Amino acid sequence: MTASLDGEIRDGRHHMQVRVYFEDTDSGQIVYHANFLRFMERGRTNYLRLLGTSQHALLQEARNDAPGFAFVVRSMTIDFLRPAVLDDVLDVVTLPQEVRGASITLLQECRRAEDLLVTARVRVAFISCGKAQRIPNALRLAIEGHK
Repeated sequence: MTASLDGEIRDGRHHMQVRVYFEDTDSGQIVYHANFLRFMERGRTNYLRLLGTSQHALLQEARNDAPGFAFVVRSMTIDFLRPAVLDDVLDVVTLPQEVRGASITLLQECRRAEDLLVTARVRVAFISCGKAQRIPNALRLAIEGHK
């Protein structure tokens, strides 16, 4: 993977561009609201990848310490401010806000140029066998180093 596919980290924020395709829209060629969740998931995944932590490698590393380890969305607050439409190029921005023992809170935005379309506050948790687990130290240090 290259930075152009995964976006880039600048000024402590991850930026990733997404083009709106016909499959992302409803019959009015407006982005279906749930597709913004997909765009933001890609942003979080690519942010981790650029930190040097692929989800696959993270899971492999954690299996030794925490069998059944998973990275899950614990909560999300989202505001839809403006619509996106077919052929728009969106900038999905991810900014780490808080790193706690077993969770990370991220702020995310979907923008079209200067227009803010969607904002979200996402709390992700690390679990094993259904219980919260401490975030692996390598990931914690990588995120804190880019804040």
